[in-house]
Amino acid sequence: MKSTRSKTSFATLPRDYAGLCGVLMPRPIHDRVGWENALEISEAMAGHELTADQEDYFDLLCRLVEDFEQGQAAMESPAVTPLEALQHLLDANDLSGADLARLLGVHRNLGAMILRGERQLTLAHVRTLAHRFCVSADLFLG
Repeated sequence: MKSTRSKTSFATLPRDYAGLCGVLMPRPIHDRVGWENALEISEAMAGHELTADQEDYFDLLCRLVEDFEQGQAAMESPAVTPLEALQHLLDANDLSGADLARLLGVHRNLGAMILRGERQLTLAHVRTLAHRFCVSADLFLG
């Protein structure tokens, strides 16, 4: 396969699995060239009536492309700290540090201290926040 996208025609693709593997051996995708090659073949196959072998091959290529794209997206998305996530949830719900303290059932000053990073959330706080905002507790555990 080439590193540049050429248009592969569905009519030129083999109908059996072994023949398709001869065109492009399905394997985990580690780089853009591998992604482009797998995408070229899968795009050529999309929307056509496929044999059982072609269907299996197409399904596998699509999974490999999806896995690679998800991995790329995870690497490109910035990591959010638990404190940033908490601040975002509070802002989205028009809640202040004092509201956070009331929600957690702690002294009013503790809410502001948590938001400044001076105090950490306890496990009980994490459970309360996860329940209140309907999110995974992992969001606050970093």
